[in-house]
Amino acid sequence: MERIDCVVIGAGVIGLAAARALAVRGHEVVVLEAQGAIGSQTSSRNSEVIHAGLYYAPGSLKARLCVQGRGTLYAYCDAHRVAHRRCGKLIVATDADQVAALDRIEARGCANGVDDLRRLSAQQATALEPALHCVAALLSPSTGIIDSHGLMLALQGDAQDHGAMVALKSPLLRGRACAGGIELDVGGEQPMSVLARRVVNSAGLQAPAVAASIDGLDRVHVPQARYCKGSYFALGGRAPFTRLVYPVPDEAGLGVHLTIDLAGQARFGPDTEWLEPGQPIDYDVDARRAEGFDAAIRRYWPGLPSGALVPAYSGVRPKIVGPGEPAADFTIQGPDQHGVEGLVNLFGIESPGLTASIAIGEYVARQLLGPPHA
Repeated sequence: MERIDCVVIGAGVIGLAAARALAVRGHEVVVLEAQGAIGSQTSSRNSEVIHAGLYYAPGSLKARLCVQGRGTLYAYCDAHRVAHRRCGKLIVATDADQVAALDRIEARGCANGVDDLRRLSAQQATALEPALHCVAALLSPSTGIIDSHGLMLALQGDAQDHGAMVALKSPLLRGRACAGGIELDVGGEQPMSVLARRVVNSAGLQAPAVAASIDGLDRVHVPQARYCKGSYFALGGRAPFTRLVYPVPDEAGLGVHLTIDLAGQARFGPDTEWLEPGQPIDYDVDARRAEGFDAAIRRYWPGLPSGALVPAYSGVRPKIVGPGEPAADFTIQGPDQHGVEGLVNLFGIESPGLTASIAIGEYVARQLLGPPHA
């Protein structure tokens, strides 16, 4: 049986960031990816936003890793020529009843260390974005947009430059905790079994199923996977905005917001569509959902042209709580939590996972290896 120092399961942005963090410390790393390409699920089906860190409970992993990760990510993009833009965003209250929620977001952002927020009146906000309707707004100058695939290619190249390997079409079939590491049975065109000293489960939507397939891991540490689909619509024409526009968040996400990609194309989403347990994932966008989008967008952009929304794409949030339940923090379990030496499981890594990706990779490496100087 072949022995490998570190195996990372999943070549999305989190898995690639973890592989890079392990490889730059001089460790042998193999990334197992079930699909035929890197980052083909959650990592490439999102809003591609670099978040500032406004929405998350102070002290939570989401808050800490988002704020740390945002600065790290901007620096990484500059150093590795990953396309991005610090365009800023406006979080808007569209009626007086939402102003209190805007107050809470501002207070939470400040508690998380976001020190560049500016509260705006309706007049100040429309001076920046004349097409906008609101009664008050919060300006986040450090919010930005990024080419997520470009980031993943940079992380993959960085990891490979330090000796890591990425094996596509290599699904994990099962694992067994044993003396000396974790035995992994890997499928694909050339099935094989390997003994890994360290394993990072960053399989995204499949992370709970991967964890459940490892004998020796108590199932009490494996959350139920809950999938929340979000569809996006593009604007048929150019939007009269230069910044991102977000409503006050809803119960499952950040609401139907307006983002602008690096080419200047406006898109709206995601909405919220909970999938039943066991329901197959379908990434098709139902054009009929545009009606709900239209109403949500007109609250902050009354001038949205009729019939201007075009189905674009969808993604699925890898949640570990269901509808109506409080939002969950990132769950990053190491040996201290579950007792399996050399194993780190990552569950519920949804937004702001892209922003926090490099910080999450470093966090995982510290759990497995200790501080970088150790």
